[in-house]
Amino acid sequence: VTKSRFPTIKHLGSVTDIKGGEVEPVDVISFGSPCQDLSVAGKRAGLKHTDNGDDETTRSGLFMEAVRIIKEMREATNGEYPRFAIWENVPGAFSSNQGKDFQAVLTEIVRIAEPNAPDVPLPEGGKWSKSGALCDELAGWSVAWKTHDAQYHGVPQRRRRVCVLADFNGVTAGDILFDPQLRR
Repeated sequence: VTKSRFPTIKHLGSVTDIKGGEVEPVDVISFGSPCQDLSVAGKRAGLKHTDNGDDETTRSGLFMEAVRIIKEMREATNGEYPRFAIWENVPGAFSSNQGKDFQAVLTEIVRIAEPNAPDVPLPEGGKWSKSGALCDELAGWSVAWKTHDAQYHGVPQRRRRVCVLADFNGVTAGDILFDPQLRR
């Protein structure tokens, strides 16, 4: 689709082969790991990756490859690039593995900016809200998430998606994601 719709975009190949420290630095990395293992319509195999000690890497576990690429690029640019990351997926990510898969998404994204950060806590009652934000003003990072419905963004069908936005060098993630004027 991207080759057809955006012919000038660079295609770097398989996410497992990309070395973040060797590609041209960019301000924003946008990605969506495969949703089959998080979706309520799938087998719910979850967000597994062998680098985390799992026996296998699920399709949704390819999320960890994008995290690796971002970390490599930030290391190669002394933490300057990318400033932002955007991850999108299905709302089933909130409930997959009793909410622990979305907890892992948030934790891994936070650890891009703050490698020794503790795990993001599970919400009280074990159910993630459809939107929220995390921020550490002293460390200078922020992460926000929100559920969107494509029917309100030019797609003629109801298709809910979770969007997570990270600002690794500032505290603007919530402002950008929740203020429609800033998204224009």
